[in-house]
Amino acid sequence: MSKQRILIKYGGNAMINPQLQQEIAAQIFKLQDAGFEVVMVHGGGPFINKALEKAAIKTQFVDGLRVTEAVAFAEIQKALIGEVNADLISLLNQNNLKAVGLSGKDAGMVQAKKYQHKSSDGSLVDLGLVGEITDIDSTLINNLCQAGYIPVVACIADGADGTSYNINADTFAGKLAAAVKADQLIVLTDVDGLFLDYPDPDSIIHELDERAVKEHMGSTIQGGMIPKIQSCMLALKEGVQKAIILNGTKPEQIARYVINHEKIGTTLTL
Repeated sequence: MSKQRILIKYGGNAMINPQLQQEIAAQIFKLQDAGFEVVMVHGGGPFINKALEKAAIKTQFVDGLRVTEAVAFAEIQKALIGEVNADLISLLNQNNLKAVGLSGKDAGMVQAKKYQHKSSDGSLVDLGLVGEITDIDSTLINNLCQAGYIPVVACIADGADGTSYNINADTFAGKLAAAVKADQLIVLTDVDGLFLDYPDPDSIIHELDERAVKEHMGSTIQGGMIPKIQSCMLALKEGVQKAIILNGTKPEQIARYVINHEKIGTTLTL
């Protein structure tokens, strides 16, 4: 029987707090030690904001999406690949893991095209170098996982003409999870899951199917939770068996869910 594969979308405060970084690494070691293959996808919003601020580039958002002009993309790429990815690899390797830093560009793994964004009134908005995935070749990830490595992927990819694009990390994670046939997608955020009445702990919604997602979208599901929920639903529709949102500021939740099968977080179902 082949090993189960888990894709972890890593983001939020767990990325910028050194203590939490160490705890995340320890959790990944536990998963690998328990016989799971692990793939990581990361964003880097706080690091990107800092890099753009340092370069005196103003950040503009449209419907929660970052407008990415060429001058901004250069800084974003440096932050994601040269800082976030590189530091994450060092962290994991220091914790007895064999991590390999990648972006969608490596070996042409992820192909993208310019994302055409429609605003609420139906008009097209040019977001610059923001992309959407058109194709994924899973060969490199498969080879690395089978050899015992942990691929850590930054959400940058090239188009057919060589143009590079910045891709939403949640969307990237969902598409990659499906392409590499992950058994589980774990999306880490800064809360314990989706709440009916945040922050009342008794109001957490532990399970959400497609019908319920449509009912809650725009009300209970809002802001940064929207792409996370959509990412999970996309992955499930494309073959991933389980998708869950857990609290990355409580890293112990990862092993509690995967290994101990505790009922925590918000699990998405079709």
